[in-house]
Amino acid sequence: MWLETDFPLIMGAELYRPSPTYVAELAIEPSIVHDFGKQPGQTVQLDRYNFWGNPGSKESRRRTADQTIGTASSRSVTKQKVLVTLDEFTGPADSSDPDQPSTFKVSRQNLMTAQRMLFDTGNIGLFHNSIGSMTLLNDYRQWRDRVFLLELYKSYSRGKADSTQGGYYFPGHLSESELTVPGYDITTAGATDRAKFSVKEDLLQVVKDLGERHVPRYMDGYYRCLCDPTFMMHMRQDSDFREIARYSGNGIINPMAPYTQPNASNYLGMGPAYGQAGSVGGSPAMPTGFLFEGVRFFESTNFPNYSHEVAINGARGFTGNTPKECPTAVGMFFGMQGIGVGIGGQNAQVLINNNDDFSRYIILIWALYAGFEVLNYDFTTVAHSFQYSPA
Repeated sequence: MWLETDFPLIMGAELYRPSPTYVAELAIEPSIVHDFGKQPGQTVQLDRYNFWGNPGSKESRRRTADQTIGTASSRSVTKQKVLVTLDEFTGPADSSDPDQPSTFKVSRQNLMTAQRMLFDTGNIGLFHNSIGSMTLLNDYRQWRDRVFLLELYKSYSRGKADSTQGGYYFPGHLSESELTVPGYDITTAGATDRAKFSVKEDLLQVVKDLGERHVPRYMDGYYRCLCDPTFMMHMRQDSDFREIARYSGNGIINPMAPYTQPNASNYLGMGPAYGQAGSVGGSPAMPTGFLFEGVRFFESTNFPNYSHEVAINGARGFTGNTPKECPTAVGMFFGMQGIGVGIGGQNAQVLINNNDDFSRYIILIWALYAGFEVLNYDFTTVAHSFQYSPA
């Protein structure tokens, strides 16, 4: 016999299943602190660690036999406390007003017939698709993914990124005020698309600046980038990028393959993630990203639409001396420890509403007590690439 209390638990478990469609949290690897006793309005403490720096030389660390090492000037771990206030988040949103709450309603009749048989056979994916509950799961995943993208974008407020601070980066390393200077021309050697983010002129500059401001790399030794499809398209149009794609590996499968030919999976038909099956334990394999110039790129289709006023040669829509709004593609470059998450209560869960119209429906929402916070704005560079029309 089907028990209505089973359904929220079944759906709640699916909230934690990763989806290759939404890769922001996978790419960012945020610092997460979960305090089960905290409720909305209370705070969870995240730690932002700072390196001591100035390691010195061989001579500065050399000791003599008669030298006293134990002194009163001992050092402790340097860290800053970041307090994240928890809020209550729910979904889905009202179809006519995204700021207002709504619910997900499932007919009990559907659950009591063929759908229950699908669940008993263990085919969870078909079960959720058959009754439409995949839409509620997707709503949570899409919202959470968008939150991480928006948190990274906050580094834009720091101003122009350089070797000392994070911030925004426009093609040609222009400042925001220079974008609207009428007639500003950053075309090169007859090219008409210099408003695009360039590998030689822009990507190398961004990566250099990340290194010079000591942004920590990930454990694989690379920085990471989350970019929208247009930004990735502009990267793929670069001849150097195309050469990496063309000669990414020789197809020989061996234990060192992820290191000697890290991009082979993308172009040699070896699956969505090199060395992985198409699915693992019923879950699709997560993407591994594309490596290029010290950065692991992840493409996301969940970016909001951005635009800027521009008056630069090569940007779409610019004519005469009046700046115009131009669609802007975004690629966000970052290192470790940039984003933190505080979680309270039971973490993400699916809750049931007992107002069920005499047991004719099951009415559900997803709910989460959490706080999302930027731990270090200087660990992110928000790069832009303008959509353009060739002359």
